[in-house]
Amino acid sequence: MAEMSGIHVQKLTIVQQAIASCCGAIITSLFVTPLDVIKTRLQAQRNPFHDGKCLVNSSGHMDHVYVCKNGDSKAWYKKPGHFKGTLDAFVKIIRIEGIKSLWSGLPPTLIMAIPTTAIYFTCYDQLCEALKSRPGKHDEHIPVIAGSLSRFGSATVVSPLELIKTQMQCRRSSYKQLYLRVSTKVTVDGWLSLWQGWASTILRDVPFSAMYWYNYERFKKMMCKEVGAHEPTFFVSFTSGAASGSIAAVVTQPFDVVKTHRQTQLWENETLKIPQRDSKSTWAVMRKIAARNGITGLFAGVTPRLFKVAPACAIMISTYEYGKSFFSHLNEKKNQHP
Repeated sequence: MAEMSGIHVQKLTIVQQAIASCCGAIITSLFVTPLDVIKTRLQAQRNPFHDGKCLVNSSGHMDHVYVCKNGDSKAWYKKPGHFKGTLDAFVKIIRIEGIKSLWSGLPPTLIMAIPTTAIYFTCYDQLCEALKSRPGKHDEHIPVIAGSLSRFGSATVVSPLELIKTQMQCRRSSYKQLYLRVSTKVTVDGWLSLWQGWASTILRDVPFSAMYWYNYERFKKMMCKEVGAHEPTFFVSFTSGAASGSIAAVVTQPFDVVKTHRQTQLWENETLKIPQRDSKSTWAVMRKIAARNGITGLFAGVTPRLFKVAPACAIMISTYEYGKSFFSHLNEKKNQHP
């Protein structure tokens, strides 16, 4: 990792890092949610969502499962519309339903995005500092190790929250009823049942994170050297984030296809009360998809994913770097004038 990153992180507290990452998560969600709303509305127009059906929305950094509820005909993803394409949908939704409709489903997105991002980015910076202080460590390996471990940790911590959030969506009930359902599930299936779908998430997100941070730190260092900057400018962070996010998204696309397949299947079985069969391994699912649709089937949806991941990564990291820079200069001023 570039030395200048170390200068920033050393001057920041964990709370300041968490605040910077939370601000980044909110701004990223505000920008990316309209893209997902339009994509989902176009999808619903072609294939209406039936009760118990699941749809997976992605903010670029993480996924969110929505469960189509019985009798909920007013849900944002079920609103009628005759759209000819993305731009037409954008214009008609604003004109007919109002601009606020473009941010439908934002609250549950933020509920998951804020804690996940805060844990992920704060852990990454803290791990980088810890690894850099160890003698004999090569700097270029640090982003890979820190990125992998921080993503593994954040995904593991947040996985049960995703289950609880989805349970709340599919059955409107009191917190007491929710607690009883979750505790019954733990009693019957054990504590590990709270981490259903965790393995496929880890298989996609950990390699993505390792590649993303490795490339981001390299691109950032090269660009800063080119422009003669001592710290990353907004343009440097934005461009490096978009490029590294795009590379990681393309390489990990087969894992994304498998994850989406398993995630929707898992929650549809859960909501429709279908007994869980012995789940196939990720590799078995990949072989099945490749046998049915060829190798290209494993890269299905890579273009729309790139359209979301590239701007999401760019906005998130540039906002985060700006937030760190802001706190760094603030701390400098406090040290100069105690």
